[in-house]
Formats: sequence, C-alpha cells, structure tokens
Amino acid sequence: MKLSQVKLALKELETIGFQLPNGTLVANHFHVTEVGKITKHFIDCGGTERTEEVVNFQLWDANDYDHRLHPEKLLHIIELSEKALKIGDLDIEVEYQAETIGKFGLDFDGKNFLLTNKQTDCLAQDKCGIPAEKPKLKFSELQSGNSCEPGSGCC
Repeated sequence: MKLSQVKLALKELETIGFQLPNGTLVANHFHVTEVGKITKHFIDCGGTERTEEVVNFQLWDANDYDHRLHPEKLLHIIELSEKALKIGDLDIEVEYQAETIGKFGLDFDGKNFLLTNKQTDCLAQDKCGIPAEKPKLKFSELQSGNSCEPGSGCC
C-alpha cells in the first residue's frame, strides 16, 4: 500500500484499526511511535547493487489506555514527516512488537488497515542456480494412454 492510499483512507475514517495477519486487532490504545523513511542500500547474492526505500510506521501497544490515536492526528504526523524527511509516495512497511519486532506490509479493507505477511526472497535466482519451480500436475488431469512420454511434463 502506498502512502497516498493511507492518507486517503485516513480522511474517511472515524477511528483507526490495525488487524494482524491472524485476524486479531492491535489493541485500540496503540501509538504510532515513528513515521520514517528507511533506505536500504545493499548487494544481493548475485552481486547486483540495489537500493530500496519504504515509509515505516512503528506501532506500539502502550499501557496508556486513556488516549487513542485519531485519524486526523496520524494524518498530521504523516504530513510533517513528508516535509521534514522528503518522503515520496512510497510503499508502507509496519513494525509491530510480537515475540520480536515483526515487519509487515500494509493493506486496507475499507474499515481496518491490514498488516500483511512479508516474505524473504532471492533477488538473483538466475545467478544463484536456484532451479525454477517445477509445475505440479495432478494424475487425474493427465490423459490416459501415452501421456508419460519423454518431454510431456508428467515425469
């Protein structure tokens, strides 16, 4: 989800909710402790230099039960961050404390912001010798007769 999409959603909401991938909601007394720009400059395992930038929201489940973060307040924090940090319309990454700090993507279902699972990946599979995933075939879908000839894909 891009920062511009978050800002549009916040303008329509009366309350902010974040939902974890398992369906539970982040406690409604959470705080957004940081809005920042993270730049990652790295070399992948294939030797290619890369740079990635994301906007980072850090959620904190505070023991402050009397205060709630309202949409207009978060929008104001985002706008201050855009100016001070020169943040463009980047993808959002959310940090949230579980057993350790978890990093999530972000989506929106019209009511809540959804923390989505992120996965690691090899960015240089062609240079690392990672074989392409073989197609999975169901025996029930194979034609009867000579369907297992060399090159047919069944073996």
